[in-house]
Amino acid sequence: MALTTMLLNSPYLCVRCCRHQVLHPLLGPLVSNSLSKLYSSYRRPGSQPEKKPSWKKVDLSFKKSIEVLKTQLNMLKKETKDHLTGPEGHPFSHHFLEQTRVLWEFRSQEDLNKWVISSDVEIGGKSEVYLKLGRNNQAALLYGTLNTEVPRDGETKYSGYCSMRAKPLLGSFARKKYYDWSNFNSLYLRVRGDGRPWMVNIYTDPYFSHQKDDLYNYFMFTRGGPYWEEIKIPFSKFFLSSRGRVQDNQHPIWLDKVSTLGFTIGDKLDGPFQLEIDFIGLLNDRAHTEEFAYETYEKNPRV
Repeated sequence: MALTTMLLNSPYLCVRCCRHQVLHPLLGPLVSNSLSKLYSSYRRPGSQPEKKPSWKKVDLSFKKSIEVLKTQLNMLKKETKDHLTGPEGHPFSHHFLEQTRVLWEFRSQEDLNKWVISSDVEIGGKSEVYLKLGRNNQAALLYGTLNTEVPRDGETKYSGYCSMRAKPLLGSFARKKYYDWSNFNSLYLRVRGDGRPWMVNIYTDPYFSHQKDDLYNYFMFTRGGPYWEEIKIPFSKFFLSSRGRVQDNQHPIWLDKVSTLGFTIGDKLDGPFQLEIDFIGLLNDRAHTEEFAYETYEKNPRV
């Protein structure tokens, strides 16, 4: 027992722990891409594990480390300045009186690079999805082909989905940041679809661990045709779900801890699809007073 206490309190161990805590945020941005590949949890059924050791995949050089450090320090400087100015770098008067805000608009390839696309190909499916700029570089065009054929791996039961998702915000030294939408009550989009329904997804990361990575959904029905449509979706209409199943413990969205937003199509109809998005924004509609559109109840009501 005495030997164990002595080892735990040894200077060598403390120095190693402290050094790890200091170097981790510094090296985080440098090896984040590698680590994301190292810790990918999914592997196709029947596929062989990779033989190359994980530590050999990390690309680390001194010159690159200095460049990354300079970039991260500049980001930290800007974040500190914005924090002292007000929310998101704006004065408090601007923040409280703000009625609308454009989150994403699609006018260049740089705007498209803020999003990632995925499909059931990740689980062995055959759906295809692509993302490019629309006509005259005035919108994002999400298109592809949905295929509900289930992979013959003996484990997968459902297939046929495609999605588009915004990349999460990252601060200096790879710190996770969140969108604060608490000053608004509606999502506002200008889209042009082909008549197929889409699921709008909002990912949150609240303060409580049992609600981590909550997913809120809303079904958006496009009317098709050559005309654009502007859609206003109150946040009170989003419902909490987990892997497509509605949860019993419904509660409104934590709008000050939004991780990201995405779109998913999975209506079980094989064939081509298309969705054009001009912009995605926020709206504070003072005429909308509904707090939550679904039934809520206490799990342990007081008698």
